Amino acid sequence: MDFRDRHVIVTGGTGALGNAVVGALVEAGATCHVPYVVAAEAERFALRQHERVKLVAMSNLADEADVARLYASLDKLWASIHLVGGFSMAPVAQTTKADLMKQIEMNLVTTFLCSRAAVNAMAGRGGRIVNVAARPALEPRSGAGMAAYTASKAAVAAFTIALAEEVAKLGILVNAVAPSIMDTPPNRAAMPNADYTAWPKVEEVAATILFLASPQNAVTRGAIVPVYGRS
Repeated sequence: MDFRDRHVIVTGGTGALGNAVVGALVEAGATCHVPYVVAAEAERFALRQHERVKLVAMSNLADEADVARLYASLDKLWASIHLVGGFSMAPVAQTTKADLMKQIEMNLVTTFLCSRAAVNAMAGRGGRIVNVAARPALEPRSGAGMAAYTASKAAVAAFTIALAEEVAKLGILVNAVAPSIMDTPPNRAAMPNADYTAWPKVEEVAATILFLASPQNAVTRGAIVPVYGRS
């Protein structure tokens, strides 16, 4: 996959999956613009000194004005990859409205605002948008005990499909991946007795994201691609 001379925004790029995605993109020739909110994450980011990685300090990716400024700062945007999000596990009886709205803001609102800004930035040229849903978005029964998270990710999946249909004639292909639990240090720490070998690796999920965001993806749109590994 050839991303030479192509600019890509990767939200959540300083996280575990983000490191894998940004690493693969720069290896393929892309220039990556990586917004971050937490300074400590940016300082730990392995690719922060790479000549084709541009870290951008942000206050909030759910803030309309902040997101608009980020996308307006780029002259030519090829792809926008939205990895930023949040997770919460709690039964509905213990979930407040504030908890629900936080999940919606972190997962759906950030995806919506960045997608909207990307569509405007890609006007007349086309491009690619890749969102991140989750396995419970496709299998809601598996979301028992984390209904707020499941609902927010199901909304991301529905939004992705609707947007894909809306902008296809503009040459913008919109898709999403739906990971199961990924093999990351925090997930291993949270589930020490799990079978890690069955979990998809972040590099494997990144490879699917890269294809969906690439010029080589000429026809796939409106897909919510399961990336479950053997789990």
